[in-house]
Amino acid sequence: MDLPFLGHRHKKNGDAAPPADPEAVAELLSECELLRAQADRAGVRLDDTPASLEALDQLVPRWRDDAEVLPRLGHDAGLYLGTVVVRTVSGAAWRIRPDGEAVVRLPSGREVEVVGAGQDWAASGVPELSQVYAEIAET
Repeated sequence: MDLPFLGHRHKKNGDAAPPADPEAVAELLSECELLRAQADRAGVRLDDTPASLEALDQLVPRWRDDAEVLPRLGHDAGLYLGTVVVRTVSGAAWRIRPDGEAVVRLPSGREVEVVGAGQDWAASGVPELSQVYAEIAET
């Protein structure tokens, strides 16, 4: 995922760019507009809790028939999963890799590619978002 609005890792003269504000990055990545709209239409409240991941797992996956919506929704689902982790797992934080991919860095140093998990969930329902969260929260 390329996030050009977060700035480049290095300025043109080779100096490292100042790091982005972690709270601002977290807020931006938590928007997940398409997923929130789908959930709202289904009566699911996304309140950034593990219970909301369980509710998403129960949605009827009508988006799977729309080739344009599917990847975008999967992307949003991954960012939402990451948002829940960052807000509920002590020490977890967003990290933007040099290639622009947003991952969740756990206190152990492990990085979780949440967008990939969200895309798998959107395409097939497996693994469930709540299951991925439970595995992350255990570590």
